[in-house]
Amino acid sequence: MSADDLFDGLAPDAPLADRMRPRTLDEVFGQAHLAGPNAPFRTLIESDRIPSLIFWGPPGSGKTTLARVIATTTKSRFVAFSAVTAGIKEVRQVVARAREERRMGKRTLFFVDEIHRFNKSQQDAFLPHVEDGTIILIGATTENPSFEVNAALLSRSRVFVLNPLDEKDIKALLQSTCIDERGLPGLAIDEEALDLIARASEGDARRALNTLETVVAAASASKTEPLSIDTVRDLLGHKTLVYDKSGEEHYNLISAFHKSMRGSNPHATLYWLARMMESGEHPHYILRRMVRFASEDVGNADPRALSITLSAREAYDFLGSPEGDLAIAQAAVYLATAPKSNAVYTAYGEVLNDIQNNPNLPVPLHIRNAPTKLMKNLGYGKNYQYAHSDPDGYSPQEYLPDNLKGRVYYRPTNRGYEKHIQDLMAWWEELRSQKSESRIQNPE
Repeated sequence: MSADDLFDGLAPDAPLADRMRPRTLDEVFGQAHLAGPNAPFRTLIESDRIPSLIFWGPPGSGKTTLARVIATTTKSRFVAFSAVTAGIKEVRQVVARAREERRMGKRTLFFVDEIHRFNKSQQDAFLPHVEDGTIILIGATTENPSFEVNAALLSRSRVFVLNPLDEKDIKALLQSTCIDERGLPGLAIDEEALDLIARASEGDARRALNTLETVVAAASASKTEPLSIDTVRDLLGHKTLVYDKSGEEHYNLISAFHKSMRGSNPHATLYWLARMMESGEHPHYILRRMVRFASEDVGNADPRALSITLSAREAYDFLGSPEGDLAIAQAAVYLATAPKSNAVYTAYGEVLNDIQNNPNLPVPLHIRNAPTKLMKNLGYGKNYQYAHSDPDGYSPQEYLPDNLKGRVYYRPTNRGYEKHIQDLMAWWEELRSQKSESRIQNPE
């Protein structure tokens, strides 16, 4: 496949996402860290000094697009290849042709989509040909290349990370499609309808264009009748809930969700969670709030809450929607029904306040590190009591700076696991009193 063939000759009825694929870096929406002015990646392409590359990013973020732009910008033969539909036999054929092209002074850019579909032993087939310069490999993957790409191959490639597109970038792409002769020139569509499609795409440019094309085809919209948000809602197949992710309703819903969990109401928790999910809120935003809640509102009343919430995020990333949505719901119910404590949150706030009011208080001498003779002579580490040497495993020495002696920050509640912590702290306090009295009666 030649570079000229990549964008020329597309049939008028080709999918909208293919017709609107960027032809130059200036046409790329999003990924400013790669395609923007003075970006190192852009400099590599424009100077025609392309090393082997790995593009890592979610679907619809532009991995294939960037590979095709490289093909049109550099003086290399471009070969596109999918690890899903082809195998090592086809790789050998490409390499043999590349070797012949190289003898004639022409490089071969070998683009392998979904390179993670090859196992690591299959990826070994690329290695000698990358090393000797027969091919310049460009791999695309949605999986972490640290785990899915051969380490030797990875060490010989530059990895570039692509991010999901922001809603503003997707909206700009949709607006461009409505005026570009390759897209849907003259299409009249309301701003709110574009916002809805951009939000529903969840950072996937291809999904956004496919949605726009489907909606237009189903509605048979004319150029004189703007496509409305109500039309888009109806044609998306379900009612899209009113939700302004940057406005008041966004904060109202997340507040309702957070406060329902804090109020130990699993029913309302699930309702507000579903409202946000169905409205197009990105699950990662909700999960971030849940992780914070696990520490701020549950805390040590149930230490498992934090690990369960983090596991829900991992499960969602592994499964995606809609299967992974249930893991989020499970964790949300767990947080709602867990015993609550903000004791750690309150304690940490008090600590920060003391640090602001008393900056740079010195560490008490007896708990300072004493790696040198001079430090020991200065009293560093002197009279430190090693807790493990005590029969009770507890030594009632002072650990706070002198100005803060006796300061109490953490006050565990009597709820959940914190009741056990409370009992332990009471026992330590009793030991402190006993040992202090013993030292008074039996001074050394």
